Amino acid sequence: MRPLRILLFLDSLLFLVACTSVPQGITPVSPFQLDRYLGKWYEIARLDHSFERGLSDVSAQYSLQPDGSVKVINCGYSAEKAAWKEAIGQARFIGEPTLASLKVSFIGPFYGGYHIAALDEHAYLWSLVVGPSRDYLWILSRERRLPADVREQLLVKARQLGFDLSRLIWVGQDRTDACQLAGG
Repeated sequence: MRPLRILLFLDSLLFLVACTSVPQGITPVSPFQLDRYLGKWYEIARLDHSFERGLSDVSAQYSLQPDGSVKVINCGYSAEKAAWKEAIGQARFIGEPTLASLKVSFIGPFYGGYHIAALDEHAYLWSLVVGPSRDYLWILSRERRLPADVREQLLVKARQLGFDLSRLIWVGQDRTDACQLAGG
């Protein structure tokens, strides 16, 4: 019985590590400056997944905490429920803070990968973020709209990295009211 427990523990550990690892063939941005990345970002596009399904006007707010972690507040509007939804989490660097590779948790000890694969290195105005697999992709911008040439540049990059862009959802950013929740 003991070998089975050890095997299950090792399987669980491998699963948790795999949830934060960088997908093969993708290199996170380096050098990276967290202080320039902090603040508000608007979600321009994403691959669909259950935790954001049906949401528009999605934004993320990143702020540095005293312990060195990053507080993450994601907010989006659900037209179906006619209400804002919010998720508050915590991010930490996986390795060196000059490498744009973090792990984010919204539920206890369970982390997912947050890896910046492309970034406007001059002004930090846009980023291409990937998760632990090619099922997770986000295009983020400091503004509600992204210039067409930048959008095309990020789509080309995502295709080169092997993402299926036929599943990409363009996120509406048309609401004039802001997220009205505790963290937003």
